[in-house]
Amino acid sequence: MTFDHSSGDKGRRLQEIVARRTVAIPGASNALTAVQIERAGFDAVYVSGAAVSAARGLPDIGLISLSEMVGEAGIIARAVAIPTIVDADTGYGPPSTVMNAVREFERAGIAGMQIEDQEAAKKCGHLEGKRLIPLGDMVAKISAAVKARHNRNFLIVARTDARTVDGLDGAIQRAKAYAEAGADMLFPEALLSPEEFGTFSLAIRNAGIHLPLIANMTEFGRTPYLSVDEFQALGYQAVLFPVSSLRVAARAVEKLLSELKFFGSQRNWLDHMMTRQELYDLIHYEDGTTSMRRSHEPDHAGTVNGEGSRPS
Repeated sequence: MTFDHSSGDKGRRLQEIVARRTVAIPGASNALTAVQIERAGFDAVYVSGAAVSAARGLPDIGLISLSEMVGEAGIIARAVAIPTIVDADTGYGPPSTVMNAVREFERAGIAGMQIEDQEAAKKCGHLEGKRLIPLGDMVAKISAAVKARHNRNFLIVARTDARTVDGLDGAIQRAKAYAEAGADMLFPEALLSPEEFGTFSLAIRNAGIHLPLIANMTEFGRTPYLSVDEFQALGYQAVLFPVSSLRVAARAVEKLLSELKFFGSQRNWLDHMMTRQELYDLIHYEDGTTSMRRSHEPDHAGTVNGEGSRPS
């Protein structure tokens, strides 16, 4: 098995960045959005299970398989130079499957993966009716993930959904156990107020745990809208915006299609579109066509694609 060694390098780079300042990490459901995230100057990209599911017309209940997520996340990671964190839901199964997931994502060039402590089939973290696996089972998954990674810098992000089920104290106790099991980052999902985020952060630090903390700033959920600066003041090092770009894009497409159906023309939308040249610049169209052309042109030795020229 071969591994993409840039995976560990990107994980280390992200750790170094969050050690200096709190970062916003937007979500992407495809490579084009990831390229836009990188071009906008963000430090990392998050491959959200909810966003990838929605982009395929599916609900976020764990329907995307490991192989599908590895494929999608791998395409995204190869499209950008910034680190990519992937949402691996519940790890796709027991500890043995979690180990396989780590190896697959690492081989695909991903900087790290997030696993959560819900039962399968999981639910969106901001919905009611979630069920948790036993604490010991999640600890075993994290331990397996840590053991499986080829590069120490491949990040294991442990998310707990316990706030909705067992209250804030339950989330804190689980997070402490996940840190002891070897997680590199801690992610408390669906906290209800700035005070809860502050209490969680203080409890983790008072326990002698100094791992980076991640907050999820999704829209229309249980968590109030807080800025990156506000989360930094509360002790968090990374803030996810997992579905923001997809929600905006989906609404824009809906409005375009409504007007196209009514007027039979897209002319009124031209000012809202990327021009042909802007899109080409974003995806390096000219660079690609030049590379393809050069790969098919004979060199001075009369070879094509590295092979000797054929006799006429």
